[in-house]
Amino acid sequence: MNNALFVNIFRFILLLAVQIIIFNNMNFLGYISPYPYILFIILYPVNGNKSGLLVASFFLGLIMDMFSNSGGIHTTACVILAYYRPYLFKFSFGLSYEYQTVKLNDEVTPERFSFILLSVLIHHFILFTLEAFKFSFILDILIRTILSTVFTIIICIIIIYLIKPNRR
Repeated sequence: MNNALFVNIFRFILLLAVQIIIFNNMNFLGYISPYPYILFIILYPVNGNKSGLLVASFFLGLIMDMFSNSGGIHTTACVILAYYRPYLFKFSFGLSYEYQTVKLNDEVTPERFSFILLSVLIHHFILFTLEAFKFSFILDILIRTILSTVFTIIICIIIIYLIKPNRR
């Protein structure tokens, strides 16, 4: 087993633990709910096993659903995000993605920020749409998606800078 596998397992467990212990208990003004656990899907290696990512995303969402008592909405949102991740990479990075030269845990550039923004936005929109499951709540879904996306992105960027490897 190689080092990247251990890093991914550690990241999976750590982000889930932080989400369950700290962020599941946060709900600001009834609209803002941070979900930085999706950083596992975002930071998964570009050249990593894609089916492994789908399986890991399934279990990530399943564990979140068990602790949140949410009936499968986290699982659905995570698997959809993992499935569309290569397309988001192509959209955000263009040729850099084609040559597998993308690293997300470095400093945040406009390309990285757009990838993180689109990933979080898609995840949150699917999550809140499935949670409400009614078209008459579309304004509430959009407000919760936008506010939670902003807050989750801020937390994700802080976490990326905290775990960024030091270069000397």
